[in-house]
Amino acid sequence: MDIEKLENEAKAAAAKHVINMLQRPGQLEKVDQFKRRVSRKKISVEAMLKTAMQSQLDGVCVGLNQLSTALQDIQEIRQNLKEINDSFVNIPELGNKLNEVRNKNITHSQFVTAMENLKHLFTVPESVEKTKQWISEGKLLHAHQSLMDLENSRDDLLYELHKISNQKQADKILLKAYFEEVEEVSLELAKQLRLVLSRTLNTVRKEPTVIVTALRIIEREEKADEFAQGRYSRSNFMPPGRPKEWRKMAMEVLQKSVSQRIEGTQVDERENNKMWLVMHLELTRQLILEDLRVVKTLCGPCFPPHYNIVNEFVSMYHNCLSRHLEEIIQNGLEGNEYVSVLSWIVNTYTGPELMQHPELNIGIASVGPLLGSSVINKLQHQYLSNMEANYIDWMQKTLETEKHDWLNGIAPEGDQDGFFRTAAPVIIFQMIDQNLQVTKTISQALTHKAMVLSMDQVAKYGIMYREAIREFKTRHFEDRSKVPFFTHYMITIVNNCLLFVEHAQLMKQHYWRSDFSNDESNFQFNFLLKTYQDLRDEAAQFLLEEAFLDLDSHFQDLITTKWITSTIPVDTICVTLDDYFQDYGHLRVKNFESVISEAENLVARRYISAMLQKKVTFKTYEERRAAGNKILKEVNQIKTLFCKIAPKLENRVDSPLETIKSLAEVLKSEDLEILSLDLHSLVDKYPDITEDQLSRLLSLRGDLSRSDIREKLSYIFQDSSGQKNTSFVKSIFDQILL
Repeated sequence: MDIEKLENEAKAAAAKHVINMLQRPGQLEKVDQFKRRVSRKKISVEAMLKTAMQSQLDGVCVGLNQLSTALQDIQEIRQNLKEINDSFVNIPELGNKLNEVRNKNITHSQFVTAMENLKHLFTVPESVEKTKQWISEGKLLHAHQSLMDLENSRDDLLYELHKISNQKQADKILLKAYFEEVEEVSLELAKQLRLVLSRTLNTVRKEPTVIVTALRIIEREEKADEFAQGRYSRSNFMPPGRPKEWRKMAMEVLQKSVSQRIEGTQVDERENNKMWLVMHLELTRQLILEDLRVVKTLCGPCFPPHYNIVNEFVSMYHNCLSRHLEEIIQNGLEGNEYVSVLSWIVNTYTGPELMQHPELNIGIASVGPLLGSSVINKLQHQYLSNMEANYIDWMQKTLETEKHDWLNGIAPEGDQDGFFRTAAPVIIFQMIDQNLQVTKTISQALTHKAMVLSMDQVAKYGIMYREAIREFKTRHFEDRSKVPFFTHYMITIVNNCLLFVEHAQLMKQHYWRSDFSNDESNFQFNFLLKTYQDLRDEAAQFLLEEAFLDLDSHFQDLITTKWITSTIPVDTICVTLDDYFQDYGHLRVKNFESVISEAENLVARRYISAMLQKKVTFKTYEERRAAGNKILKEVNQIKTLFCKIAPKLENRVDSPLETIKSLAEVLKSEDLEILSLDLHSLVDKYPDITEDQLSRLLSLRGDLSRSDIREKLSYIFQDSSGQKNTSFVKSIFDQILL
């Protein structure tokens, strides 16, 4: 430290401090007061410095004293170490001098051990025989006490031999041979304990003391094993037959007993009894329930707490049952056996009938699932595969029956309401319902998978059904005399398709779970509905195709020269349709309305097509007016027929027959200006009417040249093109192809 520099800095700081205090003249009067304040502060600082210096000096003194004491201790330790080192030099010589004493001590120890076990040495054969007798008489505690005395004598003598460094192997062999029967007695006692423990669940009901006795013996042997292990870690000596591990042996015996009891519940084979598996599982449930009830109420008090015997037995039954079920599954299951196993594993085993029984209430979480998820998934997959095979077989047979009925020349029967139908939809959905009822007893997830599978198979049946129907229709139209009841069976098919849709929706209502839904299952269900809805529409077209095939020549006579003076074509059409519609009365209400509506549409299309085919040309206004009035009359006649058959059609605002009336008005129009307005109105009402269709309609009038028609149409379509709405609903004109 630079003292001079510090002194100069202190003086500079003091001068600065004085300057700050005496900046004004009035402050000179306080000079004495400032001096006293500084003096007090100086005295205080000096006192603090003195105190600090004194503390430092005291610490230094204490440190010096401690160093002095440590130095003395070090010198004393050095002297002691030197004396010890000198003593080590004499130890080998002292050991040699005491060698004889050590040998005498070992000999004395052996003599003492021999004296202590002398009575056992002379009575070994007698003790062995007595122990065997006690074992045969069931006096296991006496037998074990005698056995332990014999083993202790043998082990003590062998241990004394072990301690001798230059022991003779012949002495050890001689001693072991002398006590050879002792180990045989131990094995015989172990055999007797295994026998007792194998009957634990039966014995504990009548003589629990027998089980307690066996467990006391096992606990004693466990302590003897523990003592032998401890001595082995110190001296490397292990008595013959140790460790016995009788507790481990006891648990193995109990495990084997449990396995045998479970396997013993199988009393029948599949060849002798088709319900063998159901019976086996039920007997197994009863056995496990009764055994675990005994374990919980009787075995618990008999076994030591650290055995945790209740949980051990639960684990044993769980593991043995798991292995047994895996063996059954590996040997192969058939038919409903998959359902029996799955239902038992998922519901019975874990439910109130077994593990959750009020008297047991055992949690399965600690032991895990009875079978692994892979095994369960494999079982479910195989079960669903079998279900799919059954569906295919049943549906093929059902379809063959349907096809046979179509061709057997016998009319179908109606239900209580007179609607034609067959048993196919009911049979198929009853089978599906039975399967879903079964899967519902297993799990909701499996039920949903089964329902998706069922929907897929019903949809595939619909595809096969369509092919059969088309084949049936083709065969009929090749020779209509071969299938006398074609109409009746097509009515039946249309009704069946609607039944399939209704049953599918009902099935979804009963079994569908929204939490299991996904895009695939929703798509599958919608595909099923669409399949049968499209098939219904197609079958309805086939049904009408037959009727209109008979009417084809009469539609050809419409709007012809012959038609002008005759009502026969329309009268025949109405009579024929009325006759067919009587048969259509066997359609279900919803189908009937749909078919009649489609029939009305077909009639309108055929009538309009006849008008646009230009088979006749009207030369005068009177002819056009007469033709227009005749058309209106015939349309009303046709409409009256449809309203009589289906009264709901009377109020139909979009009736295609009204389109014919609009065309008739165009045909009747006298003034060309009014005709333009009528055409504008027609195009606005039916935006999808084509220029060719209007051209043919105007040509039917006979009073317009081709150039006039083109001019009018060009003007009308050009005028309406800017106002055309592309989102309009297509009308009947979209269905008319010329």
